Amino acid sequence: MPEDDRVGEFARRVRALKTRDGRSYEALGRRLGVGASTLHRYCSGATVPEGFAVVDRLALLCGADEEERRALEAAWTRADAARRPAAPEPGTGPAPGTGPEPAPVPEPAPEPAHAPVPGLPPERRRRRWAGAGLVGGALAVVGAVTLGAVLLPGKARERAAGPAAPLTWTVASDLWKNGCGHTYLVERTPPPPPEAADARSWAAARGAVDGGETLVRVSVQGKGAAAVVLQALHVRVVERGAPLPWAAYRMDEGCGGAVTPRRFEVDLDRPRPVARAVDGYDASGREGRTLPAVSFPYAVDAAEPEELLVSAGTTGCDCRWYLELEWSAEGRRGTVRIGDEDGAPFRTSGAEGRPVFGYDSVGRAWITGGESGQGG
Repeated sequence: MPEDDRVGEFARRVRALKTRDGRSYEALGRRLGVGASTLHRYCSGATVPEGFAVVDRLALLCGADEEERRALEAAWTRADAARRPAAPEPGTGPAPGTGPEPAPVPEPAPEPAHAPVPGLPPERRRRRWAGAGLVGGALAVVGAVTLGAVLLPGKARERAAGPAAPLTWTVASDLWKNGCGHTYLVERTPPPPPEAADARSWAAARGAVDGGETLVRVSVQGKGAAAVVLQALHVRVVERGAPLPWAAYRMDEGCGGAVTPRRFEVDLDRPRPVARAVDGYDASGREGRTLPAVSFPYAVDAAEPEELLVSAGTTGCDCRWYLELEWSAEGRRGTVRIGDEDGAPFRTSGAEGRPVFGYDSVGRAWITGGESGQGG
């Protein structure tokens, strides 16, 4: 196969992945840790990357299966060979000491497209397939979520991820759906509902517990310019008990919003809960549109943070749980444990079958509304 055909075949496969995904070069490049122009050169065939790892991460982001990734690696191998000069046959080179000595040539600056992604282990010419473990880890999905009109933030503060981790995060765990809908389990009749921004202090003063669902937003960023690759998000339940017998108090009835953000959904009742990605939906336009989830892995740094929104629910337990975020950077790997603003585990209790109350703002009193279903 001529050189141009081998390079062209590889470029066509990369372009097909990018077209199928639908995101811009800038958006994909941020998650790969490469520039938009570098990714464009891969798609046009102007450049063949020195290693396959960055292209394989692109394939994972765009939802390619293992067969597609193997075909892509084979195409990259052919294109890589086509771009490398063939070694001279033995005995065909000039005799030692003959011919003019070549003038020294300044070493060119490294091409951005050839530079390894900061924070990743050195790329190998032939990557070893990690099989089901790699594919399974890639199924976790996360997106940068625009929450301004959808969720009002709780009181969040930055927590360092430890001296060995090159990233920090900010967590908010007293969020209300669409900024107004939430259910708390409270042992004694509480005062009127607070503003969403005051939810944390209101709940803490009364020992209130999230009823049926907890919403968590985590903003993650690197500590410096080097990229930190977020590999996967896990859920660890550290304590289970019977659902609390307290009454359920709804902060609002019938509240809604035009945008449902893409998020992780977690079923805490499963023996081993997983963070399952779901698409969002934007109904604000004339014809609504789906907000597709984004696949791990992707890169963050100090200038490019990302936001993870997690919705964890239960009907059958009083659960205390953490999030665990896997990362890799500069040849190192690690996992950080993420709890609430004070570092304690998140807490969610089933609310089904409990007496439920809504607040009557005219009569200025809590009024009964029957029995609670899943919190919201």
